[in-house]
Amino acid sequence: MNTAGTPSPGTSPIRVLLADDERLVRSGFKVLIDVEDDIEVVGEATDGAEAVERARATRPDVVLMDIRMPKLDGIRATGEIVRTPGLQQVRVLILTTYETDAYVFEALQAGASGFMLKDAGPAELLHAIRVVAAGDALLAPRITRRLIAQYTAQRITARAGEEQLAVLTQREREVLALVGQGLSNDEIGAELCLSPATARTHVSHAMVKLGARDRAQLVVIAYRTGLVTP
Repeated sequence: MNTAGTPSPGTSPIRVLLADDERLVRSGFKVLIDVEDDIEVVGEATDGAEAVERARATRPDVVLMDIRMPKLDGIRATGEIVRTPGLQQVRVLILTTYETDAYVFEALQAGASGFMLKDAGPAELLHAIRVVAAGDALLAPRITRRLIAQYTAQRITARAGEEQLAVLTQREREVLALVGQGLSNDEIGAELCLSPATARTHVSHAMVKLGARDRAQLVVIAYRTGLVTP
């Protein structure tokens, strides 16, 4: 067994639901996850509708969600999961072979907490599961770079953006801008001469004030309000 991901005493493993219409893909993910001590597969789904049903039944911590599936695609399934009472803490990590900007935008708008390409290495995928389960956002670097143009095209008016951001303190606006650029709490702290814990506190306050579900939603807000620009 892999001891690098051994959970602390009293800590439950991260519960993962696999949603992909390709059996070989699901099997590969399951083999990869099953050797980890701190992550376990609690269910599988072959289409979006089944993913919603299995999420309601198993209440996983993370759903690995393919985009293109029959009956209900992964984006609409994500939206249904995050809107279901009692599943607010479920995080959806989108996995796809496509890096089209529209998919990224739609997935984050639907409530996804992360977006990765299927050609990511095993270590990257396991890291992504742990990051998303901890409540942070995760976007593959090349997707983050391509994302800017899409958000810019969807930007709301300057006045509406300023009104939405009016609830934030100046420090929270600075932190939000850095979250929008993809910086971690450690990197935000270094940039603003704050401790990582203080940076996390500012991020949490911004999430509450803006009604954001997680950091991924903060990224959406940062771009749509024009706080972050290309």
